[in-house]
Amino acid sequence: QVNLVESGGGSVQPGGSLRISCAVSEFTYCMGWFRQTPGDEREGIAASSAGGSTYYSTSVAGRFSISRDNANKTLYLQMNNLKPEDTAMYYCAAGRSNRCSTSDRRFDVWGQGTQVTVSS
Repeated sequence: QVNLVESGGGSVQPGGSLRISCAVSEFTYCMGWFRQTPGDEREGIAASSAGGSTYYSTSVAGRFSISRDNANKTLYLQMNNLKPEDTAMYYCAAGRSNRCSTSDRRFDVWGQGTQVTVSS
């Protein structure tokens, strides 16, 4: 069973940047980041395949960047030019499927989440 532990969430002003992390017991083929606000469906925003491909939702493309640190077994999400609508609980996810995308069908294991709040 893959274990995922997110960290690095917090409060930031609009236009600011934040990097959140996910400590991973083992990387799977597809790793991703999701976010969710109360009352809304979970949204897949970024994914990274073991082959080096990355995928982004239109809501974050050009502002967010997903990366893997294999040596430290950590998945990162660098978030720039943050907006109030980026406020959400952010979840790390792992999937063993050999197909990767931001769809939650590709993922089997989820972390507990870290809160990101964007407000002035």
